[in-house]
Amino acid sequence: MTKAGATPAARPDAAPVAEAELRASDADRERVAELLRDAYAEGRLSVEEHSERIEAAYSAKTFGELVPLTRDLPAHGRISMDKAPLGAPRPARAPQAPARTESPSMVAIFGGASRKGRWRVGSQLRAVAVFGGVDIDLTDAVFESPEVVIEVTAIFGGVDIKVPENVSLHGGGVGIFGGFDVKEQTSADPYAPVVRVKGAAVFGGCEARPRRGKKLKEWVRKQLDG
Repeated sequence: MTKAGATPAARPDAAPVAEAELRASDADRERVAELLRDAYAEGRLSVEEHSERIEAAYSAKTFGELVPLTRDLPAHGRISMDKAPLGAPRPARAPQAPARTESPSMVAIFGGASRKGRWRVGSQLRAVAVFGGVDIDLTDAVFESPEVVIEVTAIFGGVDIKVPENVSLHGGGVGIFGGFDVKEQTSADPYAPVVRVKGAAVFGGCEARPRRGKKLKEWVRKQLDG
């Protein structure tokens, strides 16, 4: 029985939840992943550190699990548990042009063919250059498949392929009186798409390389996960 004038003890289930125990949202996890990407690009994290922290970010359940992942990064790269007031308007996003739908084949015969900007790339792409040149820029493309295979045929011509710096790039081909150069790399992000290049260059050349400073946007990862 409670004595007169005494304040009843608070019920355990009525205690406020500590900030560190608040559940993290998908947007919170994505924000931390993007901060980690920036830190990796700036050389603040090694490949192993980046990979471990990315894995921890995507599996985090609470803010308490997310905060340590950016604690040792510069102030502009730390995550805060502060939330905007309830009902506060969200910042408006700049309108983005819709991605173009393009043919899965590119052919340049005694001429040139170029594809860049915001366009949709599927699982297969074919590039043929005969006495001409093909330029494929995937740095702003919308990946609709977790793996993209690019088949190259270069005869007295050249094919140049550029990919975002944070995707995996693999492959190789046959060079007959020509060159086939794929600068392979494996992304530290297990969710990143894979670009595979194969084919042949006869009296011609093919070069595939990452474009430094251009990264695949994080929202694309969610699109690939479906």
